Amino acid sequence: MGTRKQAVLDAIDAANAQDPHMEDGQPSELLYGQRMSAELDRLFPNASDALQIAARGQHVERWKLKRTEYPEGRAGYLAWRKAQGVYHADVVQGFMEQAEYRADQIEAVGQMLRKQGIKRNAEVQALEDVICFVFLKWYFAPFAAKHSDEKIQRIVEKTAFKMSAEGRARVLDEFDLPEALAGAFRD
Repeated sequence: MGTRKQAVLDAIDAANAQDPHMEDGQPSELLYGQRMSAELDRLFPNASDALQIAARGQHVERWKLKRTEYPEGRAGYLAWRKAQGVYHADVVQGFMEQAEYRADQIEAVGQMLRKQGIKRNAEVQALEDVICFVFLKWYFAPFAAKHSDEKIQRIVEKTAFKMSAEGRARVLDEFDLPEALAGAFRD
């Protein structure tokens, strides 16, 4: 692994190690970043350095922008999510600048983290597919246990909509979903 890329990944991990929220005995966002990298390696083994950095930095310091600081409801949630993407991009791009990455590589990672070009840019879409797989693999069951069937169905439909056709097909191959949920992943 290149020393520049490793320096950026280490900086992301060091930032996420400060997360006060714990999961499985580790800071939550540190664990999330590791899961993102592992899933990226599995789904896209030839991923570019930029995509590897974006995957690891997807939730860098996520706890710093609190959902409670934004209005209730969908509009507030979407504003919070957008602000998160901008914040994650700024932090990771700063780490890349310190590691002396080229401006075009830094901007590519920023675009991925801000979700600019989903459905149009292959790397932005690959990152979104990885995000969806990580959600389904590690976070969906606890989420589903807390919510109504109707909300679960809406979330699954939104998840499927964000994914590429290839990603949706892999979900159907890899996850044993009830038919009502599996239908969202069929073309």
